[in-house]
Amino acid sequence: MPEKNKITKVLIVGGGTAGWLAANHLGKRFSDLDGPNIEVTLIESPNIPNIGVGEGTVPMMRETLRYLGIDEGYFVQSCDATFKQSIKFVDWVYNPKEKNHSYHHLFDYPMSHDSAFYWHKTSASSRDSFANSVSVQSVLADAGLGPKLVTQPQFQGVTSYAYHLDARKFSEVLRLNALSKFGLSHILDDVLEVTLSDSGDISTVSTSQNGELEADLFIDCTGFSARLIEKACKVPFVDKGDVLFVDSALAVQVPYEKSHDAIPCFTLSTAKEAGWIWDIGLTERRGVGYVYSSRHSSRQDAEKVLSEYLGGKVSEAEFRHIPMRIGYREKAWHRNCVAIGLSGGFVEPLEATGLLVFDVTSRMLAECIPNKLSSMHLVAERFNQRTVDTWNKVIDFIKLHYVASKRNDTEFWSDNRKEASIPDSLKQKLALWSSELPNRYDFTSTLEIFNLENYQYVLYGMDFDTDLGYSEVSKDGLDKFLSEQNKIAEFIHQAKTQLEPHRELIEKIHKFGIQKV
Repeated sequence: MPEKNKITKVLIVGGGTAGWLAANHLGKRFSDLDGPNIEVTLIESPNIPNIGVGEGTVPMMRETLRYLGIDEGYFVQSCDATFKQSIKFVDWVYNPKEKNHSYHHLFDYPMSHDSAFYWHKTSASSRDSFANSVSVQSVLADAGLGPKLVTQPQFQGVTSYAYHLDARKFSEVLRLNALSKFGLSHILDDVLEVTLSDSGDISTVSTSQNGELEADLFIDCTGFSARLIEKACKVPFVDKGDVLFVDSALAVQVPYEKSHDAIPCFTLSTAKEAGWIWDIGLTERRGVGYVYSSRHSSRQDAEKVLSEYLGGKVSEAEFRHIPMRIGYREKAWHRNCVAIGLSGGFVEPLEATGLLVFDVTSRMLAECIPNKLSSMHLVAERFNQRTVDTWNKVIDFIKLHYVASKRNDTEFWSDNRKEASIPDSLKQKLALWSSELPNRYDFTSTLEIFNLENYQYVLYGMDFDTDLGYSEVSKDGLDKFLSEQNKIAEFIHQAKTQLEPHRELIEKIHKFGIQKV
């Protein structure tokens, strides 16, 4: 009898957002194929709650929802979701003379690729912020306006946008979508044991009620416990705590004081003594949390910082403590086991990288699963190279925020700027960009998570100094840049008469939905 050389069964172990994202991407991929589908089953424990770390997304989530066939109006209604146009950073640049320094990392890209050059060549004393000079979005977001008209079709807007969402409710939407559209199997049961074959492959997982489950490929979505990839397969974890210091979070749900309170259209990120506080407005509540370094703050002090931020209106007893393991798996794909989600890696929730990486790697996995089992080791090697590269680029971008901040008012901020904690790859970028503007050729991979424009918003939002010397300024180019400023002002004036307050937009979507075309 010939040896089996085809993947016919995939078992996802663990649910939550990561598990159900993987299930949807796998289901979508195989439902689109001609011929017999690969059987995909997800097993999750009925006794493990969804952690729900991070309630922010990036604009790529719009494409994911569209790709998976999830109605945007239904998504907003079901996930307590709101729109997100940016991350607004407060006090990341410390200046005793200037309280509440802030800047936006926008989702709209600058109007032209050379806007940064002409912005730099404009007198620092007379120019507006970088974000205000290259886009309409920060002004509209600060005005409390939503990014789209309720009459616009799904996934289209006046400005680019992502979402804030309730992670637990999002997991449920993903679950229903996977089961109804793609015919996946779902088992509620506890995994008791993982058995390896002599070759080192996973052969079965033993369950409490369903006996032993076999598969050709096992997806580990068991979170920080990493039941398959670490405990069974012994794949090491690459700890990046020496680069990114924050390793703990306090999270709390905060009800609105009044039902008509305005809902910010951005994630608010406020720097504190040993980390930063996120503040996210959902439909019925705010999600607030303090991400901090346990090496630079005690839990008691962290609770005090968060309590003061909330004006003492929430009892510290309601704070949920979340320890975080910062880094990534040495190999996300080992033999016939692939780690997706927290089992594969995690960095702090700054810039909403959690859901972003889980989504990207889930789709990459679905599109890379080999036709033959004999090719799995080759596919795994390439998958691992791309995944490690992705994590390192994400870490560079997150670390940039701390290095460029120029804060040195506490040990946490000073330590973040020490040479030993900065990756060589980021040092090289910053050294180059001290005299040359970032350009598109610095970002050449098709899997870039953060691109030129993302770096520009952060660098120049935090007053990073690029010395362009005596670079000549083209009169035509400068005239074009000044013309863009007028267009931005005109667009803002027009948009303010058309767009409505964010909460009113959300309420209309709850009432009417969003038209498909």
